[in-house]
Amino acid sequence: MPGTRIGEKALTCLLYLSALIIIGILLAVVGYIVYKGLAMINLDFIMQAPRRAGKEGGISSTIVGTLYLTVLSLAIAAPLGVGTAIHLEEYAQKESYFAYLVTLTAETLAAIPSIIYGLFGFVFFVIYLKLGWSIWSGSLTLAIMVWPTITRTAQEAILSVPREYRENSLALGASKWQTIRKIVIPAAIPGIVTGMILALGRAIGETAAVLLTAGTSLGMPLSPADPARSMSVHLYMLAMEGLSMERAFGTAFLIIILLLFINYLANRSMSFLSHNGG
Repeated sequence: MPGTRIGEKALTCLLYLSALIIIGILLAVVGYIVYKGLAMINLDFIMQAPRRAGKEGGISSTIVGTLYLTVLSLAIAAPLGVGTAIHLEEYAQKESYFAYLVTLTAETLAAIPSIIYGLFGFVFFVIYLKLGWSIWSGSLTLAIMVWPTITRTAQEAILSVPREYRENSLALGASKWQTIRKIVIPAAIPGIVTGMILALGRAIGETAAVLLTAGTSLGMPLSPADPARSMSVHLYMLAMEGLSMERAFGTAFLIIILLLFINYLANRSMSFLSHNGG
């Protein structure tokens, strides 16, 4: 009917307009940061350590601190998240109270604001466990933050593995764990890796939780027991205290490039790893 076709075209135009608006906002934000920050990007800015509270020098120690925090937090959260997903989807009874409690916990943790994680990490890790402002405190806090993301994406990846794979493996005499290890996990690898990459992106961009747990030290961290300043915290300190807006935009430019690259990897990992997973 003519009226139906007109309604469908109007809805299609509305959807295209919504997509264009989102793309326009992204381009505006990225373009403004690139315009303001590109002038600061050079080898000295990347390789030199900050001086005079960040007013001079570069951001080398913040890059190392960011790598320390994100890699260590992912190393802690990934086994826990994937292990939780395997238990929920392969071992736990779907209607059991325990499975419901774990799922509810993951969903609740995913909705908690990052500042709450920061306060918890400060009280529990920094003060109660006496880890102090350190990479350990920041990484453990970030691990709790990104654990729900890894768990939920790993669950979806495991659910996407056809039931026939499991049944055929068990019919051939494989044990439950052999089936999970040799059949289910390899087939779910693309989705699991995608979740890890997305969790990594969130950890890199986190500010409040890291500020309260890892500290704001500009020194080069040499071990997980040392305090560290991440790139996002460095950006916050430079901008909010008015130390150097030029260096703040330069740091923001590098963070955006890094996050865009991570999101690109997340979108591409499914196709890159599908051959190994399937």
